Amino acid sequence: MSATRKPRPSQPDRQGEGVFATCTLEVDRRGGRGETGALRVERALERSPGVRDADVSFRTGTVRVTYDEGDTSVEDIRELLRDRGVGVRDATGVDDTTTEGAPDGAATRSELRVEAAFVALTLAGMIAGLVSGPLDAPAAVRWVGYGAAYVFGGWYGLKNGIQTLRHWSVDIDLLMIVAALGALSIGAPFEGAMLLFLFSLSNTLQHYAIGRSRRAIRSLVEMRPESAQVLRDGEEVTVPVDEVEVGDVFVVRPGDRIALDGVVVDGESSVDQSSLTGESVPVPKGPEDEVFGGTINESGSLEVEVTREAEESAITRLIHMVEDAQSEKAPTQRLIDRLEQPYVLSVFGLTFAAIGVPLLVFDAAFEPTFYRAMTLMVAASPCAVVISTPAAVLSAIAAAGRQGVLFKGGEHVETAATIDAVAFDKTGTLTEGDTQLTDVVVREGGGEGGASSGETLSEDDLLTLAAAVQARSEHHLARATVDGAKERALDVPEARGFHAVAGKGVRATVPKTTVSSGIDSGGTDSDTTGSGTTAADTTVHIGNRSYFETVLADRAVDGLEAGLDRLETLEAEGKTSVLVARETGDGDGGGDGDDDDIRVLGWLAYTDTVRPGAAEMIERLRDLGIGHVVMLTGDNERVAERIAEEVGIDEVQAELLPEEKVATVEDLVERHEGVAMVGDGVNDAPALATADLGVAMGGAGTDVALETADVVLMGDDIGKVPYVVGLGRKTRRTLAVNLAIAFGAIALMVGTILLRGIPLPLAVIGHEGSTVVVSLNGLRLLAFRE
Repeated sequence: MSATRKPRPSQPDRQGEGVFATCTLEVDRRGGRGETGALRVERALERSPGVRDADVSFRTGTVRVTYDEGDTSVEDIRELLRDRGVGVRDATGVDDTTTEGAPDGAATRSELRVEAAFVALTLAGMIAGLVSGPLDAPAAVRWVGYGAAYVFGGWYGLKNGIQTLRHWSVDIDLLMIVAALGALSIGAPFEGAMLLFLFSLSNTLQHYAIGRSRRAIRSLVEMRPESAQVLRDGEEVTVPVDEVEVGDVFVVRPGDRIALDGVVVDGESSVDQSSLTGESVPVPKGPEDEVFGGTINESGSLEVEVTREAEESAITRLIHMVEDAQSEKAPTQRLIDRLEQPYVLSVFGLTFAAIGVPLLVFDAAFEPTFYRAMTLMVAASPCAVVISTPAAVLSAIAAAGRQGVLFKGGEHVETAATIDAVAFDKTGTLTEGDTQLTDVVVREGGGEGGASSGETLSEDDLLTLAAAVQARSEHHLARATVDGAKERALDVPEARGFHAVAGKGVRATVPKTTVSSGIDSGGTDSDTTGSGTTAADTTVHIGNRSYFETVLADRAVDGLEAGLDRLETLEAEGKTSVLVARETGDGDGGGDGDDDDIRVLGWLAYTDTVRPGAAEMIERLRDLGIGHVVMLTGDNERVAERIAEEVGIDEVQAELLPEEKVATVEDLVERHEGVAMVGDGVNDAPALATADLGVAMGGAGTDVALETADVVLMGDDIGKVPYVVGLGRKTRRTLAVNLAIAFGAIALMVGTILLRGIPLPLAVIGHEGSTVVVSLNGLRLLAFRE
């Protein structure tokens, strides 16, 4: 990923006839705190043809648009933004995240330095104007000092206020400028200068707080090396990572960052993956172990074969998704942004009423009346309210990123706080997912020629048949079967006509030469059909109890009762098991002839191990008040119950098809305030999408996990699930405190002004002080630990 990024569409989302994609653009960040102008741009985008959804924030300088690729394009969106007066960053522009040739965050520091200089000049001018009187300085000194304070203190606010007025809107920046000019007009230049100083100071502190949250995540950019030491013709050649191809082998020396995702082909070492997965202890790596770009090799030298190109690597996709997450607003922030415009208008209305009513009704003096109205305007301004949410939510996203937890937007941080029930997939989530083949058993009397022929299959023959069929399946049991055949160095042929029945079993046609004892079902090696299929080719079925009792319900299956009895015994031992059967007729092996008999040849059994810490994780969820924990699995009930008992699960829903998992999650959503679904992001994708919060075991970045889930555990660390819930609740408490501080300060000052009156400087301190407090309180989430 280059230092300056191009707008990137995300994975297309097909809805009806349209193909929707999402891009994130960087725009000029405006100095003030109001988002009224951003909201108007957002609405203009949403009204334009082809745009499905838009998030615009001038505060953070990001625009995120979901659009129909058939109706509009990124360039059209850029042009619309420019027409609305929004500067879009291009490849040569600087932004508040990265710049070409500069370290991440350099542009932010540059902008902050300018803002800080303006704040210092405002303070200097205010002090010069204040002390000119006691020092008997010329009047020009006083007015030059106050003039500098007004110019430098009001520069950003006036600029942003004018931009907002151009679109017939008002915001907080304009409100503050009017209040300062009002103070000046009644002969209180110091109060106006103090307002502008504290306003610009709190703006700068706010930008620092949000910038720090953003930089905490953007530092991920530094984790990806720019080049790799690739082996070419036995020589090491330095190659830019964007030019390295899948299958290339590169060398990693001790202390180097691993350039790309890959598999170790030679060498042993330990790798620090904490920056990507949050794991605190280096992970041992050796041949056939997977490594991820951006992690640090510690002790030994490794040769790694590339498995993903640079743009598909775990670290690059993590960076892209974090960038999108920062631009997605939380529900509370969206609500506040929409209320800002009417609230500011109401403050202006209250101010005019505070001027007009005393003057017209009570014949009050103009100067004290106007002074009180300006004080009221400052006190009622919602600056602290507006900044309370993004300061907290962005900090939460940054804190989670440091722990290997990716929230795909502020909305999901708030959702995590509502979770009171959690559903877990079993395989690959609560268990390691590294399923091992434990039993290969040939049924007595189940030989290819039947009991009368005296010919029986060996275990290797049975495993060869099973591996040939399951080589075309991506199911974890199928992978374990194929791995078992590799361990025995079996020659597995290519099967044809593969067909899978989700959650039940598979079948395929296997050549006669597959087994050493021969499959003599009425033909010879030389016999062929017109389609080139030997008459001895055979269809092999592999499935669980449900497969044989439903899919093959109308077929005669020899040895089924004995096989099912054996499955029951194996499942009682906590093993997942399947039957292997073949069709014995003289047909073409396609398996569709009703006259074909089916004979059970034997069975296979598998086992999986519970993830370390799974039971402790469930206990921590209980401590957080999660009242209901469910396991959803397609595995058989006995195996599922054994795992559930071991880790402390409340409820088990076993032998579920994918659509049944979705129905179960829908039922949980109806019965609970918030439901999280935790899965591996492949077979569980529909259930992840159905839950209030989908949490994927990312495996450092499977496509389905990254695209479907709301939260991705980059290190497959199941122990991070309580962290997700805990961080969500801490964020919600922080938001509640921030809003209480913001609204409490407004209510206290407005009430006091109306009843007794307070000096304008005190209102300024109370208003800006509350803004700084909520910003710093939100920043505390960066240090969150469960």
